[in-house]
Parts: sequence; C-alpha cells; structure tokens
Amino acid sequence: MEVIHKDEVEHATEPQYDRQNELKAFDDTKAGVKGLVDAGITEVPRFFIQPPEPLDANPQSNFPIIDLQGMIDYEAPVKRKEIVEKVRDASETWGFFQVVNHGIPCGVLDEMIDGVRRFYEQETEVKKQWYTPDPSKRVVYNSNFDLYSSPAANWRDTFYCIMAPNPLSPQDLPPVCSDILIKYSKEILKLGNSLFELLSEALGLNPNHLKDMDCSEGLALICHYYPACPQPELTLGTSKHSDNDFLTVLLQDNIGGLQVLHQNQWVDVPPTPGALVVNVGDLLQLISNDKFKSSEHRVVANQAGPRVSVACFFSTSLLPSEKLYGPIKELLSPENPPKYKETTVNNYVTYSLGRGLDGISPLLHFKL
Repeated sequence: MEVIHKDEVEHATEPQYDRQNELKAFDDTKAGVKGLVDAGITEVPRFFIQPPEPLDANPQSNFPIIDLQGMIDYEAPVKRKEIVEKVRDASETWGFFQVVNHGIPCGVLDEMIDGVRRFYEQETEVKKQWYTPDPSKRVVYNSNFDLYSSPAANWRDTFYCIMAPNPLSPQDLPPVCSDILIKYSKEILKLGNSLFELLSEALGLNPNHLKDMDCSEGLALICHYYPACPQPELTLGTSKHSDNDFLTVLLQDNIGGLQVLHQNQWVDVPPTPGALVVNVGDLLQLISNDKFKSSEHRVVANQAGPRVSVACFFSTSLLPSEKLYGPIKELLSPENPPKYKETTVNNYVTYSLGRGLDGISPLLHFKL
C-alpha cells in the first residue's frame, strides 16, 4: 500500500499556481509595483517572495567616506595623494565608498530625487507611453528587467535613459523630469572624469589611463522607485548582485535600505546628506585584474517608502563597439598573470542581463 505524506496531500490540494500567467497579468498593467500599492494590496504577491535569507545588517560606522575637497588642485599634491590612497584602500577592500564635497550642488541632488518622484507619481496612463521590455531603447520604463527569468521579482519600478556619449534632447525624455535629467547627467559626467583620474592613479597609472580606455564615455541614468511594502520581510527591493559596468555613482534619498556584502556580512550604507555612493563595477574589477573589487550589494524592502535612488552607470554597453577589454597590461607580471579573458562591453553586459539578478557574479564566466 502506497503511503502518502501529509505535505504531498497539502501540495496536491493547493490551487494551481500559474506563475507565468501571474507575471504577464502584472506586466500587462504597465503600472508596476506602485500600481499594486495604489490598489491597496495588503499581501505581497507570490512571485515577489524571495527564498529565506537573513535581512539583518551591521550598521558599521566605519563605512568609507572620502572628502574630495582639493581633488583637482594639482598645486596641492599632498592632499591629492591622500585622496588617491583613500580611493585605493576603499576600492580594494570594500569596492564601495561615499564621497562628499564632490562639486555637485545639494540643490541639484534634491531636484534629481524630486524629478524621479514626479515621474512615478504621475498618472499611470501618462507613464505607460514609456513602458517597454525592450532594453535597447534609450528611454525604458518597466518593473524588473528580468521579470520572467529571475527566481523572484524585486519590489521596485525602474526607468532609465542613456545620456552619453550621445545625449538625449528634452523632447526625448519624460517632460516632468527632462530638464533635471540633462542637468544632472552633465554634472555626473564631470565627476566621473575626476573619479576615473583618481582610480587610474590608485592603480599606479597615468591619470588619464582609464579615460583613454573609454571607461567614462558611456552613461546611463537608472532611476529606481521602491514603494512601501506591506510585508518587507518576504521580498527584496533589489536582489544581491554586482554592477555590470566600470563604475556606478549612486544618489539615494534618506529612507535607507542599501546594503553591501563586506567580509561575508551585510553592512548598511547609511544615507548621508549631500553624499554620493561610488562603487566599482565588474568591468573595472576585470581590467584591474582583481585589484579593485566589484562588491555584491542589495536593497531591502521597507514599510517607510517610497525610496528613490538614481544609479549612474558608466558603461558603453549600447554602443556598437568591438573594442576588447582585458586586464590592463601595465598591471600584469609573471607574479600577477591575467585572470580574465578579453571581452567587449556589449558581450559582457548581454551575458549579465541574460542571467538576471540570480546572485551569481557574471565575472566567473570570463575567468581564465
């Protein structure tokens, strides 16, 4: 006689769960996670539920904060050397740091956050015209680029726009935030050039080395909106991942939720007024031959939302370039041979996006 276990009976009597159908129904609304919250849901839909993992984090008061005051003063070499040493240490040990006195006025930062909030809080019918699953478009709004392939959806909506090397004009952008997107991207490009100089020097190279490799040529602004979540312990705002670019500069509001995996422990990145978060991307880890670290990070869901952030990705992923990137030859030696094979930026990013946010670093695929 066959024995049927209790959990098998419970499973057999569960209503049939059609995940793909639920995902499509959600996607077809073009209203995103904000649409669910606006509809008054009190429980997280099943396709957002993440596998159980600890959400507690160490607040770590020693998260690196670097004062860039004097960064471009070549007549004060001692100060610049101090900044370069701090950038080197943070890039090697954390892969993350915050910068203050970076040259972008606080009013511009505040207006950028407000502009993102205005985009998401306008009528759904207005936003829908930007909604698309096609990642090749220069302006994209959707909820979860990997909605149909990820193990669980993230509790956030996203829109992004490609702002360099060929900047978009105001009529190509959402009217409620077009001016600030253009203004902010110009400021970030200037800051990015300075950061790549510091990173070049931190690698022991000429200040222009990374810029001459076109690391600072492409820029995408990725604007996230994390609505308040009724059951934040069941899902994540953004799953564990590393960034598939050269460098990311992140603006976050005061809600908090960003965490970095440091020494096998999740550490909160505290919102600091006027500061920007900078993190090493996979491609910079690859070309630095593991000298700099592209750290995994995530965003926890919370009930205090909505949380707004703007991640600026330095990457040329949408350019039709066959330029190959591998470990920088000046950094190699018999004791430090290349650890990665060469790849184009487009090939790396295509592979990374094809995987989705599955928690496994795409860098492993390119190891020699």
